[in-house]
Amino acid sequence: MNKQESVYKNIHQDIIDRCKSGEKKAQFQLYKLYYKAMYNACLRIVNDSLEAEDIMQESFLKAFEKINFYKGEVSFGAWLKRIVINHSLDELRKRKLNTDSIENAVYEIKEEETYEDLEEIGVKADEIRDEILNLPEGYRIVVSLYLIEGYDHDEIGKILKINSSTSRSQFARGKKKLIESLKKKEIKKIN
Repeated sequence: MNKQESVYKNIHQDIIDRCKSGEKKAQFQLYKLYYKAMYNACLRIVNDSLEAEDIMQESFLKAFEKINFYKGEVSFGAWLKRIVINHSLDELRKRKLNTDSIENAVYEIKEEETYEDLEEIGVKADEIRDEILNLPEGYRIVVSLYLIEGYDHDEIGKILKINSSTSRSQFARGKKKLIESLKKKEIKKIN
């Protein structure tokens, strides 16, 4: 397979190409296509709507400045989401996210662990997303990156500059807190 065949085919490639040539209308079109998803990804990390809006806007500006570096090896949305997530995490670090406490946490989990617990609760995906926002910051970030953004623990480790085992333990702890919280909500609904 040659290099040309391995390049990702974007459904919006024409708009991306117009953005590369600096066309403002194309930039606005691309923004309209992706802003909701990027805002939501940012919000799940920073947990503040105004800050998420600012970070999302700044991330688009960065993306448009660097769009000529986009080579099409992944979807444009994945490339843009990486910029948004990295910028969100940078802003959290500015708020002095204590990654040392995350790094020092050691927690054993089983590799065969299943995620059926969430299905057993019988809650909607929106309720789960809302409840994730209530998790402590370290858990919220790892749970969001893993469950919602689809990163694996090795990728999360690289993004957060922690070990993948630390990511797994933070995820397990966060998931446990999330399930407990969702169960309490379900019990309140029944009563």
